Amino acid sequence: MSLGWLSFLMEVEYQEEFIRNSRGVQLFTCRWLPSSSSPKALVFLCHGYGMECSEFMKRVGTGLAGAGYAVYGMDYEGHGKSDGRRCYIRKFGNVVADCDRFFKSICVKEDYINKSRFLYGESMGGAVALLLHKRDPTFWDGAVLVAPMCKISEEMKPSPLVVNILTQVEDIIPTWKIVPTKQIVDTAFRDPVKREEIRHNKLIYQDKPRLKTALELLRTSMELEDSLSKVSLPFLVLHGEADTVTDPEVSRALYERASSVDKTITLYAGMWHGLTSGEPDDNVEKVFSDVITWLDHRAHERPGRSPSIRNITCVDASPSPKVKRWPSGATAERRPSGGFCFGWKGRTEPHSAL
Repeated sequence: MSLGWLSFLMEVEYQEEFIRNSRGVQLFTCRWLPSSSSPKALVFLCHGYGMECSEFMKRVGTGLAGAGYAVYGMDYEGHGKSDGRRCYIRKFGNVVADCDRFFKSICVKEDYINKSRFLYGESMGGAVALLLHKRDPTFWDGAVLVAPMCKISEEMKPSPLVVNILTQVEDIIPTWKIVPTKQIVDTAFRDPVKREEIRHNKLIYQDKPRLKTALELLRTSMELEDSLSKVSLPFLVLHGEADTVTDPEVSRALYERASSVDKTITLYAGMWHGLTSGEPDDNVEKVFSDVITWLDHRAHERPGRSPSIRNITCVDASPSPKVKRWPSGATAERRPSGGFCFGWKGRTEPHSAL
């Protein structure tokens, strides 16, 4: 399904390529490039758990490239078109290292060496982006974080007893699909037509999370939660206030604790988890407009040159002259959440989390 506003953007060229990581695993990469001009800057996509770049993030790639950016994505090992056991993350650091290696190989190309470079992460991809920043704090010029997985809300933390039991057996049955999860597709993507498109995307993992994978994501979230104050790069964090997959309070905590001098948070009333892929077209257009505006103001800046910026935007259905508003077409009431990341406290249907 195409968005009408994309017809006003420049023509885009799409390319695919396979590479091998340091462990010899073949990984799928793709890129969207403005076909008639040099890109304003580079944007690197970090997709969510169980997701992939070529189809699921096609709208993001096309939209940003149409706005003049060179956009690169890579399916993590075990995800999408990449090789590896499906959605088995033995070590989250491997995902980060693979992204770091590929993304930097693009940044050092002669045509790109002086271009600003930005990270774009959705859900678990937000954690990947933040860990890439942590790995090399001065390398990236900024990040766009969409409903990022960077902290576990208190009500969703599994009990120490549960974690202890699972940890005792993780090296015995690491790949077993035994972690309870809820019907994430139905709670993450609001538009029913787009929801069905996603459900029928065979590249998306839609089975129970593997034990080792679930524990790696839990540990990663807790690690990030303990180090939010060390986030120092410019960032824009976006979150739907009706998101029940990742708690909007997670993004609030990131905004409040981060030491970045240039940071912006935008909360969209009534919107769900899939801001760029599961909302009605008008809402998606608004989100893209906010992202592109933010990038355009920073595409030619390097770290340390940005002025001190603190900006909170609450996008609500009720007009007010004091804050920027956006009518989402739904109330901001939060629906009951089944759990953070994998729905630890949710139902046990075998479906993917993001």
